[in-house]
Amino acid sequence: MPYKTSQMLDRELKKGSAELLILSLVEDQPRHGYDIGSLIEQRSKGALRFNVASLYPLLYRLEKRGWIQGRWVEKAGQRRRRYYRLTAEGKKVLAAQRDSWREFVEAINRITGLEHA
Repeated sequence: MPYKTSQMLDRELKKGSAELLILSLVEDQPRHGYDIGSLIEQRSKGALRFNVASLYPLLYRLEKRGWIQGRWVEKAGQRRRRYYRLTAEGKKVLAAQRDSWREFVEAINRITGLEHA
C-alpha cells in the first residue's frame, strides 16, 4: 500500500507544479508541446514525464487564461507545430508561482531537516 500512496503523492505533486514547469520553459524562448514535454523529462532526469493526453490540454488552458500565447509555424519538410511563448500576464503569474514554490520548498526543508543536510 505505501507504493500506491507514493504514486498518488507523485501525481499530486506533478499536477501542482505543471503550470510552473511549463511557464518556466517558455519564458526564455517559444517552444512547441513536444519540446516542452521532452525538456521536462530531460531536465528532471526522467523523474517527471507528461504524456500528450495531459500536456496539451494544460497548454490550451494556460493559453485560454492568457498566460501563454501560441502560434502555428510551418517549416519546409516538417509538419506544422504550435509554438507557445510567455505573455506579460504569464510573466507575472510565473513570478508569483516561483515565490510560492520557493516558500513551500523552504518550509518542507525546515520540517524534514533537509535544509541542514
